[in-house]
Amino acid sequence: MRIVIAEDSAVVRAGLVEILTDHGHEVAAAVGNADALRAAVDEHRPDVAVVDVRMPPGHTDEGLRAAIAIRRDHPGLGILVFSQYIETRYAADLLGMRSGGGAAGVGYLLKDRVANVGEFVDALGRVAAGGTVLDPEVVTDLLGASRHAGALASLTAREHEVLGLMAEGRSNSGIAGLLVISERAVEKHISNIFTKLGLPASDANHRRVLAVLAYLRS
Repeated sequence: MRIVIAEDSAVVRAGLVEILTDHGHEVAAAVGNADALRAAVDEHRPDVAVVDVRMPPGHTDEGLRAAIAIRRDHPGLGILVFSQYIETRYAADLLGMRSGGGAAGVGYLLKDRVANVGEFVDALGRVAAGGTVLDPEVVTDLLGASRHAGALASLTAREHEVLGLMAEGRSNSGIAGLLVISERAVEKHISNIFTKLGLPASDANHRRVLAVLAYLRS
């Protein structure tokens, strides 16, 4: 993959460059602010961009807003938001752009919850290939920030688990294997989730995530 990294911490930025280079990928640029991110994407036309949320000058949501602008200008670019923070205001806007007709993927992972390097690199590959990768905590916060938060509270503990794994892009068989239950049980849980959230079910994993995002934006 050809990658652009936007991370204001020089230490984290250097670590990401080393990790991705060691895994055989090309880091076309590694920058520390949102303006430099936009310029790097325009210049290098990467397959995917790794973007932190809080960047100079304000250290609030500059990175995420830049990612939305980039996705609008470069709809074929995969974007993985990789941050310590969940920014609900703009996150739903970015993730909702996944349904804009392009094949490019999108993801939002929390740094503290990525268990190992392999998990991060695998997630980045899925985004570059057009997939959707969401941390379950991001999904929970986005749903909690919506005006339909009560619907999420109606889910059972198991349904919360299934929803989180759906958001990560897992297949029904993958969810069944991780939770040690049958695929039929997974299908039942998914049906219950969509019924409680007032959403139509779908067979495609990324479409299921998009349905959740559509629910958030409704």
